[in-house]
Amino acid sequence: MSGEPRPRTGAARPSATDPRPGLATRGVRATRVVPLPADEAWRLVTDVRNHERWIPQTRIDAPADLPVGAAFVAVSGPGATSGGVGVVDRMVVERSDPPQPAHGSTPATPGVAVYRKVGPVLLGTAEVHVRPLGPGHSALTWVEDVHVRGLPAPLTRPFVGLFLRGMLDLALRRITAELAPTSRH
Repeated sequence: MSGEPRPRTGAARPSATDPRPGLATRGVRATRVVPLPADEAWRLVTDVRNHERWIPQTRIDAPADLPVGAAFVAVSGPGATSGGVGVVDRMVVERSDPPQPAHGSTPATPGVAVYRKVGPVLLGTAEVHVRPLGPGHSALTWVEDVHVRGLPAPLTRPFVGLFLRGMLDLALRRITAELAPTSRH
């Protein structure tokens, strides 16, 4: 298999949190309905540079286009947004399947993006799911299944999860507020 090209979809290797396509089974999650068609919501949340606006004290070093296999870095901590130090969170795009609209008798399918956390401190996955709800709305679900390198995952996952639950709720509240009719131009 070494000479074969790597597939651009999640069919190659599902994440540990995703034994069935599009269905994360562990980790923390938050879901919000956003007033955007699925394709626009997908572009918004999979451009990881936007995450700086939603996740406190975080800067992202990433290009606009992140195909499967591309790596990027997030740094979170006091002063991180102004170039200061923080927790380095290296990630690799493992899956990027945009949502597909319904066609005739074929139902719409949700989009799924999986970002593998590869250290140096945090390991696991972050996932974004965008489910079409109609022409002008989508359900956005963000899932994080993260543990600390060098320590048993069953012990660190719950503690990291407490922090991540608050972060996800805040991020989705900020996304929703950003998309509120008074915020849109």
